[in-house]
Amino acid sequence: MVQEPSNKRTVVFVDGQNLFHAAKEAFGYGYPNYDVYALAKAVCNMQKWNLVGARFYTGIPDITDNKFWHAFWSKKLLTISRQGVHVYSRSLRYRNKRVKLPDGTYMTFLTGEEKGIDVRIAIDVIRMAHRKAYDVALIFSEDEDFSEVAEEIRTIAQEQARWIKVACAYPFSPTHKVRGIEKTDWIKIDKSTYDACIDPRDYRPKPKSTH
Repeated sequence: MVQEPSNKRTVVFVDGQNLFHAAKEAFGYGYPNYDVYALAKAVCNMQKWNLVGARFYTGIPDITDNKFWHAFWSKKLLTISRQGVHVYSRSLRYRNKRVKLPDGTYMTFLTGEEKGIDVRIAIDVIRMAHRKAYDVALIFSEDEDFSEVAEEIRTIAQEQARWIKVACAYPFSPTHKVRGIEKTDWIKIDKSTYDACIDPRDYRPKPKSTH
């Protein structure tokens, strides 16, 4: 019989863009205003888990593609790393996207896409399980692609004859009623919990004064 640990060492894996878009849909926030470490700590405290590591992943635009958001993320990632959070970032890849409008016409626009973020998170969750670095992997995302990762962690737990849990956390509201990742425990973040973990610093560049 595998013994469930009383001290559940937890590593948090945050998909930064997924968290932002979920918070935008659930709570209406227009930019990534979360404090990564505070939110990770709050969710772990609610579950009575011991936070032993936090990792943050995001794509960011090159300065030549979007100076505003490049500056924002450069400052925010520096703060996040100074909190002791491991940061992994990659440049966004831009391509033309064509969509059909309600009137039957088509519009083409340039959009930035993350490449490799989900893969990096998956690799780290599996790698750290093999190294017995955690008892709980807490993924801040509701991306269904991670269900395969959860299945792999179950196999690792059997091979190591130890207790491992995979959970996912995500913003939830009447306007954002989404499902969590299959084969994981679902933790819904309500607005009061999220608001208590908003970063008071605004990293958006200020408009230059004309005076």
